[in-house]
Amino acid sequence: RNIVWDTMLAPDTYRDWTSAFCEGSYYEGSWTQGSRIRFLSPDGDGMCSEIAESRLHDSISIRHLGYINKGVEDTTSDAIRQWAPAFENYHFTDNGSSTTLHVEQDVTAEFEPYMKDAWPRALERLKTICEQQ
Repeated sequence: RNIVWDTMLAPDTYRDWTSAFCEGSYYEGSWTQGSRIRFLSPDGDGMCSEIAESRLHDSISIRHLGYINKGVEDTTSDAIRQWAPAFENYHFTDNGSSTTLHVEQDVTAEFEPYMKDAWPRALERLKTICEQQ
């Protein structure tokens, strides 16, 4: 579990496995419970969030609060209030010689096809990186 957790959240490897969603994506902030964190594309657009829960090597819950457009956070518009807060949860289970990563994510109907395509590719890349550790 430790390897999967550390690989998933480390800045350099995060950029690698999340390229399935957006090439060059990165985060600013901390994975510590209660911390604010921003998930960004190379042009600075993205999502503003907070870590709702973080249990080291066990689970992490991200509460997405709004969008970032051209560096400006939007957490109050009608469009944002229709879906926020939205959660993205990760659960790490030790299976002896392997780890299972279970992902739960609140997704609007508009983004569901995109996520169904991107998540398997992202998780396969994360698995490959972890196996190279």
